[in-house]
Amino acid sequence: MRMSSARPPRPIRLVTFSTLYPHSSRPNHGVFVENRLRHLVAGGEVVSTVLAPLPWRPGGAAAEETRHGLRVVHPRFLAVPGIGQFSNPLSLYLAARTALTRLCRQGLEFDLIDGHYLYPDGVAAVALGRHFGKPVVLTARGSDVSQWPGLYLPRRAILRAISGADALIAVSAGLADGLFALGTPQAKVTVLRNGVDLSVFQPPADRAAARAALGLDAAPTLLSVGHLIERKANDRIIDALPLLPDHHLLIVGEGPEREALLAQAARLGVAARVRLLGTRPHAQLPALYGAADALVLASSREGWANVLLEAMACGTPVIASPAWGSREAVTAPAAGLVLDDTSPGVLAAGVRRLFAEPPSRAATRAYAEAFGWEATTAGQLAVFRQVLAVRAAA
Repeated sequence: MRMSSARPPRPIRLVTFSTLYPHSSRPNHGVFVENRLRHLVAGGEVVSTVLAPLPWRPGGAAAEETRHGLRVVHPRFLAVPGIGQFSNPLSLYLAARTALTRLCRQGLEFDLIDGHYLYPDGVAAVALGRHFGKPVVLTARGSDVSQWPGLYLPRRAILRAISGADALIAVSAGLADGLFALGTPQAKVTVLRNGVDLSVFQPPADRAAARAALGLDAAPTLLSVGHLIERKANDRIIDALPLLPDHHLLIVGEGPEREALLAQAARLGVAARVRLLGTRPHAQLPALYGAADALVLASSREGWANVLLEAMACGTPVIASPAWGSREAVTAPAAGLVLDDTSPGVLAAGVRRLFAEPPSRAATRAYAEAFGWEATTAGQLAVFRQVLAVRAAA
């Protein structure tokens, strides 16, 4: 019998381009981009070099690092205070073009640019694609569709990026609708939700110990996880606490709203029931989710909130704002509930409703198990292969 001498197909070679990527100085920054890429390359059908530009400032992350076996290069770009939102696409492009040219001279070969976030990253990624003669797939993730197009210059740049990209990925159907409202052809958009690493995010082996480690007693405990910025709306949750006299609130994250949130809690007389825990390493989040009785997401805008899946995978039900993606992630009582708005009265009523008939933690975990990364990885491979086939035919 003759043995086949056919070689397996060569992996797709990506350059993954994003300013939203973790680095040594900010290991939680854009971890959702890294997580999706890690699961994509794990199957061996894709390899990637990550180009993750950083604003120029003294010190900070190294020019290059290796994370989870992936080479990550950090060119520096100029972000001008006050006007950075308008100058970033050009400075991003120039810094990235110089870095990518150097990498190609060193022997890097790539097939496709995998860009994340439409503005400013996607604008620069499409320009890189034109310069290097490579197709570009962009992933839209939230405020790049819901917020930036409301400004004249960013909107024009985003529309050019959408037109110049070979394909777009939206992380939720709601976000895809936002792209269609901007005039994006439906055939150009694929909806691929984020997933959750079910091996990392699991219910704690000893939940009582997890609660004790945080100094929690029997009082019901709410948890919020995210940057302390206006759109995360932690102030809405604090506003609801006077209507929930038995409940405590833990907030994980850092940001410019920290002092205002502390002052608000003091003003409302709930400071003893609010704890701001600061930034925590990603590896510590499962214990925090598992210790809480419910996660509350009050965000005004999201593309797909990863914290919802992470909490549910740890057995913790969620109470979510009606931001994009929430109703796609929370579709059954085992998951929790989605509110019509995040006014204090509605938030408090939602908390009381969930706690009146809470799902079992086992049921919440079982619900989350349908949200692994496998379908998203398969979807990305299909998009990349289609784009490359069309480019080859052309």
